[in-house]
Amino acid sequence: MPIVNYQQYCNMLDHAKKNKFAYVAVNVTSMSTANAAMKAFAEMKTDGIIQISTGGAEFASGLGKDGMALGAISLANHIHLLAEKYNVYIALHTDHCQESKLDSFLLPLIEETERRRAQGLPNLFNSHMFDGGELPLQENLRISKSLLERCAKNELILEIEAGVVGGEEDGVNNEDAPAEKLYTTPEDMLAVARELGKVANGRFLLAATFGNVHGVYKPGNVKLRPEILKHGQDAIIKEFGEGNALDLVFHGGSGSSIEEIHETLDYGVVKMNVDTDMQYAFTRGIADHFYKNYDGILKIDGEVGNKKVYDPRSYLKKGEAGMIEQMKKAIVSLRSQNTSLFPR
Repeated sequence: MPIVNYQQYCNMLDHAKKNKFAYVAVNVTSMSTANAAMKAFAEMKTDGIIQISTGGAEFASGLGKDGMALGAISLANHIHLLAEKYNVYIALHTDHCQESKLDSFLLPLIEETERRRAQGLPNLFNSHMFDGGELPLQENLRISKSLLERCAKNELILEIEAGVVGGEEDGVNNEDAPAEKLYTTPEDMLAVARELGKVANGRFLLAATFGNVHGVYKPGNVKLRPEILKHGQDAIIKEFGEGNALDLVFHGGSGSSIEEIHETLDYGVVKMNVDTDMQYAFTRGIADHFYKNYDGILKIDGEVGNKKVYDPRSYLKKGEAGMIEQMKKAIVSLRSQNTSLFPR
């Protein structure tokens, strides 16, 4: 199945919200990690979201070129080609893009989609995230509204963030963020609904913050308050009526308990970002290969090593397999297994 079109993506999000599950949105940085993501989705019979961050895109462009947009386009084209071989729906998304990177990342990618549409080709990406969480809310919403207007014209969904996800990821450090920034208020969520709701045909996702953090944490070390999402949704329903609750995104899920995750699904989370755990699973498979084949990988004491074990394909396959298994666990946690809308 080719990468989803706009209506298929909307149907996916509606399906998740109605049935109280969420899609795994997995960050990828290479062909190997993208391949792992697609195989995991297919084996678990779930649709899914593959996303590329600014740092991941820059890495994908290689050491010879310092180009975030170029790397994202390269990975997206690979995913478009391979997705056709799988019988699940896959959406392509870009992760956190701060205001300072709009001109070098998000806007060039929207322009690329506009060029493709002018040629009668499908969208390159299906959705993009603008991360204006560190900005004053009104400035965040001003930029978000402008982006959503442009996205709506090109059948793109926009994800925004109100509040700041703590911790550190992709070179952005929010470990010292003010405490009040870590919790989105009902008033914040209402402001998002009011302002972005003015955009004709605009579809958007909100990453509201409720104490969630990026990075590596043991279970119990992250103090989440999922009820914040419920309070915000209740305020929106009170003002706009039933059926107008927002589509929410859960960032920074590492260290969260299964009970906390399931509670957020009840409050409208339809997408959960996973990255840290996938990075570890991928690296763990490679590390295991290196430890077991140390003498064959390195040329020690005048020996020549063993080409079969230092061939990058031999250990990258181990990393890919490890990531697939970790993704399956995430899919089960989010209750999305066997939910694909792909016709069978």
